[in-house]
Amino acid sequence: MSERSELKVARWYFGGVASAMAASCTHPLDLLKVHLQTSFAEQGGHVQATLLTTTSSIVRSQGVIALYNGLTACLLRQLTYSTTRFAVYEAIKQRLVTIDPNDPKGIPNMPFYQKVLAAAFSGAVGGFVGTPADMVNVRMQNDIKLPYNERRNYAHAFDGILQVYKREGVSRLFNGATSATSRAALITIGQISMYDQFKYMMMKYAPNVFEDNLNTHFSASFLAGACATTMTQPLDVIKTRMMNAPPGVYRGIAHCAGTVFKECGPLGFFKGYVPAFVRLGPQTVLTFIFFEQLRIRFGKSR
Repeated sequence: MSERSELKVARWYFGGVASAMAASCTHPLDLLKVHLQTSFAEQGGHVQATLLTTTSSIVRSQGVIALYNGLTACLLRQLTYSTTRFAVYEAIKQRLVTIDPNDPKGIPNMPFYQKVLAAAFSGAVGGFVGTPADMVNVRMQNDIKLPYNERRNYAHAFDGILQVYKREGVSRLFNGATSATSRAALITIGQISMYDQFKYMMMKYAPNVFEDNLNTHFSASFLAGACATTMTQPLDVIKTRMMNAPPGVYRGIAHCAGTVFKECGPLGFFKGYVPAFVRLGPQTVLTFIFFEQLRIRFGKSR
């Protein structure tokens, strides 16, 4: 690998492709997270579901293939949401990044506050664009929990979007868009801006250990995944409930948050944290590993 591989920049679609590749590997954990987050609301808050019991129940009743229920919607979400947020962030980054003439390593960088602002804006745009696919993804993942006569039975992501449009209207496709957009802004700060910052600090302050290679990409993305999970879990719980609820159940984010607090207490906002971290950690690591390999091998020179 070239010593100046950090001077290669990503093409606009690399983030979406990398995210879809990562999501294909971690989808079962995303499905389990959704089931844990909705279990209290649907069963009165009295069932102490765990990752192991939920997995066992799904496999026993539906088979292993059920763990991939909603995969098409998951991929569509990544190809809309993640493509948008990575593309916008990279466009901003490539215009603001500079090389410090006093830095002997000559590592491209921009101030941390600019990374955070760029990530927040990019995530918000991506979250809004990806809301329809995200809602269908949640519904398809949760379908196997419902009685047979109540299942939506979407054939695939596009069928789900079309059915929602026909039966519930276009506005329903963006149900939960506010919470999804807020969560996307936070998760993009936690993932992309923190990844960039961790990577820069590692390469700048420990150049003998970290270069623009797999070791650095793995370490920085693992730390970014931990940051992103902690920042976004409360909004993720609210978003999942609002998207899965029938029309009229929640009047808005505040009402949904109040319901979660009343039913489950403060810890209810972190329901499913372990599977969320188990999913988001590997997904973040895989996303950035795939992203960096695409950038290094197929990116364009700065």
